[in-house]
Amino acid sequence: MARRPVLEFWYEFASTYSYLAAMRIERVAEEAGVEVRWRPFLLGPIFAAQGWNTSPFNLFPAKGRYMWRDMEREGARHGLSVKRPHPFPQNSLVATRVALVGDDHAWGPTFTKAVYRVEFGEGRSIEEPAAVQAILVKLGLDAEAILKMAQAEPNKMRLRAVTEEARSRGVFGAPTFFTEDGEMFWGNDRLEQAVTWAAGERPTSAA
Repeated sequence: MARRPVLEFWYEFASTYSYLAAMRIERVAEEAGVEVRWRPFLLGPIFAAQGWNTSPFNLFPAKGRYMWRDMEREGARHGLSVKRPHPFPQNSLVATRVALVGDDHAWGPTFTKAVYRVEFGEGRSIEEPAAVQAILVKLGLDAEAILKMAQAEPNKMRLRAVTEEARSRGVFGAPTFFTEDGEMFWGNDRLEQAVTWAAGERPTSAA
């Protein structure tokens, strides 16, 4: 069986548009014969390096108002509920640490989508360890063991390294997609383009 091309999907749990991408990337990629590599990371340190202490959607209110209305439209278009959690953005540290553990297991994408459903589909908090634990339990996973592994020092160091990798590769927002030839695409509205590029299709005018 021929090896399928791989598309890296870099996402942050506090990112609204990452929610939209996460809920549809598998179907879009499968139809194109592309494999998805899920890459959870933290945007906070990257924003901090730019002098931002919160989401740009909070720093620039007009942009934030537009984003939430756009999310409602896009959610409706894709059959997804969109509800704003409070506070926004959510502290995604614990959930991201767990997702990084899941990166080594088949349940990783399932957990990621479950977190997004709770956060932006239902508007509930994912900040507290208890909230993350409840998601793991609902999925039938060993929540206690997974949380212990997620909060252990090796996984904390791994997340710092992954976030630094994102920064060094030029990631400035989420979702971000990388194809195997190093092409970067940013934003939920670039998902289809990223997938077709990963599959080897090129616009006729592309170099």
